[in-house]
Amino acid sequence: MDALDVARWQFGVTTVYHYLFVPLTIGLSVLVAILQTMWYRTGKERYLKLTKFYGKLFLINFVLGIVTGIVQEFQFGMNWSDYSRFVGDIFGAPLAIEALVAFFLESTFLGLWIFGWDRLPKKLHLASIWAAAIGTNLSAFFILAANSWMQNPVGYTFNPETGRAELTDFLAVLTNKVALITIPHTLAGAFLVAGSLVVSVAVWHLIRNRGVDTDAYRFAARFGSWVTIASAAAVVLTGDIQSKIMMQVQPMKMAAAEGLYTTEQGASFSVLTIGSLDGSREMFALKIPYLLSWLANGDFNSEVQGINDIQAAYSAQYGAGNYTPIIPVTYWSFRFMIMFGMVAALIAAWVLWTHRKDRSSTNKWLLRAALILPLMPLAANSFGWIFTEMGRQPWIVFGEMLTRDGVSRTVSLTEVLTSFTAFTLIYAVLAVVEVKLLLRYAKKGLPDVTPPPEHDGADEDRPLEFAY
Repeated sequence: MDALDVARWQFGVTTVYHYLFVPLTIGLSVLVAILQTMWYRTGKERYLKLTKFYGKLFLINFVLGIVTGIVQEFQFGMNWSDYSRFVGDIFGAPLAIEALVAFFLESTFLGLWIFGWDRLPKKLHLASIWAAAIGTNLSAFFILAANSWMQNPVGYTFNPETGRAELTDFLAVLTNKVALITIPHTLAGAFLVAGSLVVSVAVWHLIRNRGVDTDAYRFAARFGSWVTIASAAAVVLTGDIQSKIMMQVQPMKMAAAEGLYTTEQGASFSVLTIGSLDGSREMFALKIPYLLSWLANGDFNSEVQGINDIQAAYSAQYGAGNYTPIIPVTYWSFRFMIMFGMVAALIAAWVLWTHRKDRSSTNKWLLRAALILPLMPLAANSFGWIFTEMGRQPWIVFGEMLTRDGVSRTVSLTEVLTSFTAFTLIYAVLAVVEVKLLLRYAKKGLPDVTPPPEHDGADEDRPLEFAY
């Protein structure tokens, strides 16, 4: 083991951990804004209760997401300084806009929303949560645009004198065809997580606390179920387009997702394969005929290049070397991504069926399913990103920089091990804090929304009150 191996593990662990918070923040910000809009338009108390209830869960997750996200920025300079030097001119623009515009938009208006209850006019207060939600999604847009450049570099030139990639067309970076499909695919996955949490908490209260705010929780269960099902459909549609684009820009990733070593006409997609660890030999395989060809090219009879042919082409183009990712990781992460997402949609459909019209279910198996429901899309999102990033290996910037060339050359193994251990322990503590806070406030149920006593004009300068 050397510093490169530990640096990769550290970045992988901290990134996956941070991303556990991101999709919930993105999706829940919009769902809370929708709930408050319903209250603003109808005046019904149940929507106000749900807004404040899920708003509190959103805020807990938002704060933990910020704390864990700060580490990501530092790692570029600490362990990956050669990579940062190479891509700094490209990454500087979208990440600066994300910090100076999107993040300040969401944080500023979120502050107004938190402290503005009963102080701001209702319309302005509603606009605050919508502005915060828009800022959250804009943050995702710019970060994903930067990541998509690593998958498919565009709008730049390489300066051999400085050894850096230099930005020539910022619009090309923002309209990168990989970014244009990765963004809606990722946002759909975020709403899948948020909808699942809404369903899970509502069903728990409907079954465990029967007769308490039943009308509000039944609405939340149905609302969250529809969001989950619609998001799952959007994930499938955008994922299909994304796979076809990936076949154009990174055919090795798609071949590795199937463990397809030889080029095939009308290639099948294996649901399950039992064989050698690298997938080169199979003893048993459950396959769907022609599906891989459809996923890759939109044509059931099209040709799909195999790993061996792509490896030979890359060796001729980029020089001698192994350009094949770790096959078991890409194969199984791709399938886990699909499996966990489908399970989430099925559970949501079950909830929707059992709560149709004015019905409510007390089925203990439904309760158990609801409790694990939020974990399913979280796992799907995590495995999706593991597949995306590991499938690009050995490239850190596809076709331009190998991962081994991006690591900091002056950082020792001991230094990386120390920071890796520290981050892992800190994140473990934060995980306990996050789970305890979410469970504590989720179990409390809907808040009391009795209006506070009126203040006279002499008290206009009273301190701001935290609404939660």
